[in-house]
Amino acid sequence: MPPVEPVRDAAAVWDIALPARPSRIAGVSMAAFRGRTASLIDIRVIPYPALTMFIDFGDGLLVDDAGGGRARGTVVTGLSLGGVRGSGRNIDCLQVRLSPVVAHAALGASSELGGAVVDLEELWGPDTVRIQERLAATRSWEDRFAIVEAALARRHGTGPAVDPEIDFAWERMASSRGRIRVDRLADEVGWSRKRLWTRFRSQIGLTPKSAAKLIRFDHAAHLLAAGHSAAVVAVESGYVDQSHLHRDVMAFAGVTPRAVAVAPWLAVDDVAWTGAGQAQANQRSSA
Repeated sequence: MPPVEPVRDAAAVWDIALPARPSRIAGVSMAAFRGRTASLIDIRVIPYPALTMFIDFGDGLLVDDAGGGRARGTVVTGLSLGGVRGSGRNIDCLQVRLSPVVAHAALGASSELGGAVVDLEELWGPDTVRIQERLAATRSWEDRFAIVEAALARRHGTGPAVDPEIDFAWERMASSRGRIRVDRLADEVGWSRKRLWTRFRSQIGLTPKSAAKLIRFDHAAHLLAAGHSAAVVAVESGYVDQSHLHRDVMAFAGVTPRAVAVAPWLAVDDVAWTGAGQAQANQRSSA
């Protein structure tokens, strides 16, 4: 692949649109990206504690460096542990982030995905083609958001729900930013450590320990992107020291904390996935 384009300002590369209201499915968020540059954009996808669906209407390509897979169109990535890259010149993509608790029912897969990149048709079958045709028939992002949300709602309503204990464990991990011990979680849900470990892995797709590390890494990565020093981030995120932070960042993202701090993928997060960015994105999308 060509070298990574050193783009820091997401607004200079993409127009970003957001739904007019939050999804009615808790644990689902959406954003749309449309490119306005002739340059080839090639960026590393920074791991995030959610499964991600990419619905591409342009020439986007996702590459799983670890598994060797390459995918276009409508694809899903699992709770990625790194090694996924995206590239393209004509950026026209709707991105959906799904909590693994929601994804277990809505996608019908969690542990089966792992960190892989798979075509949505492998999970949804012929329904995928029908949804893609409806999405391609409109260029309105709001209509596209509605179509995707309706499809997810149907699947979520009929799919297999995670155990209430697993739902609780995931929410506790997320609210503690990955800083809760598995033994304590097991005590809180009233299960043995072995049972929690087994059920969590089968329904979420990672072991409790790996999921907690991913959530903690995500918090650290956003602090780094916000300009905080590695020393401060290590303390704020619960790492033993900077070396511990460095090892985790390398394990998840494949780059150093310094490189994560300027990652274009995280620059998008400030606009597309935060409340502060909602107004900015909507203003641009309606301009």
